[in-house]
Amino acid sequence: MTADAPEERPGLDGLGRALMSSGALSSDWAPSYAAVPRSTVLPDLMWPFDMETGRSVAVCRADDPARWQEFADSDVPVVTQWDDGKHAGTEPGHVPTSSASMPSVVFRMLRDLDLRPGHKVLEIGTATAWNAVLMAHRTGPGCVTTVEVDRAVATAAMATVERLGIPLHVVHGDGFQGYPDGAPYDRIIATCGLRSIPPAWLEQCRPGGVIVAPWGTDFSHGDAVARLVVAPDGTSAAGNFTGPVEFMKLRSQRLSPVVHEEYVPGSVAEGDESSTTVTEAEFVGDHFGPERFALGLRVPRCRQVVAARGDGARPVWFYGLGDRSWACCLFRDGKAARVWQSGSRRLWDEAEAAFRWWEDQGRPASSRFGLTVTARGERVWLDDPADSWAL
Repeated sequence: MTADAPEERPGLDGLGRALMSSGALSSDWAPSYAAVPRSTVLPDLMWPFDMETGRSVAVCRADDPARWQEFADSDVPVVTQWDDGKHAGTEPGHVPTSSASMPSVVFRMLRDLDLRPGHKVLEIGTATAWNAVLMAHRTGPGCVTTVEVDRAVATAAMATVERLGIPLHVVHGDGFQGYPDGAPYDRIIATCGLRSIPPAWLEQCRPGGVIVAPWGTDFSHGDAVARLVVAPDGTSAAGNFTGPVEFMKLRSQRLSPVVHEEYVPGSVAEGDESSTTVTEAEFVGDHFGPERFALGLRVPRCRQVVAARGDGARPVWFYGLGDRSWACCLFRDGKAARVWQSGSRRLWDEAEAAFRWWEDQGRPASSRFGLTVTARGERVWLDDPADSWAL
């Protein structure tokens, strides 16, 4: 048995051993995991995602401590705030706005960060403070600064850090601006989804430093973790994506929900009709499949909405974010899909062309794509940074 075998790691619970077996938890992060269980930072009332029912459920430690502990020690995301704090009561709210991520996601991103003792690190999105406390355990005292935009969440995190006696700095502020008072940083990590990397982060991370952030397009909620290394001259950062994720978005980059009637006030029959040989199975794919991420890179300023299946059919909608162009592809069992589109952009034509391109490239996963960030904007690429395109 090797030294890294989960059975030989003292202090690891069942989840910790499972995370090590899956490769999410590396041996160098195991001491931090054992020292700071997620249960030490979770609130008494929380809404973990129940894998059996496929939805968030309310769990109160005072009412059912055993069930609360079971979810705290499970590899599931846990919502800790709804509707930007306007929610009240025990039932889930409308939109989750703060959470504790799945432990497997937390440790895969920390592995990407390549954090060493003594590194100065800036975190964007404090939430429960678990990620920040884990990093502080690894770096040593006074090395971690974490920024939280929500005052109530930041206040709760400050109390947690004080209760645990962890020497790290919690700041209430807009993480889009970074935190220049502590710059330069060796590492910057975001625990919220980005639609573009803020220039301030590039300015505040030292040359050779690493930025790790969930990043995606307006096309869907399907993001991927970008691991970017800052260039020696400090004017750019580049790197590959390491895997699919889905995060709540940085509040300053959240989009308002699409109002369907503003695009299609009448019937789809008012659009131009055509058909396609693309099938639902190959186009829609799985929830964390690479299709939506790849298409978003090729169809800019567009929102895709995959509707629920009903009566053997599934409509997939496309809405232009710069005008009122729209498209609808209706997939139906055993029949060719029908398409309607309207506006200055032929959004289905763009989406189908992007899908065919993705197929021609060998149906690449997100890890074959990469991102380059400069003060002038962002470019993405497949395999070769020299062959990139602007978003």
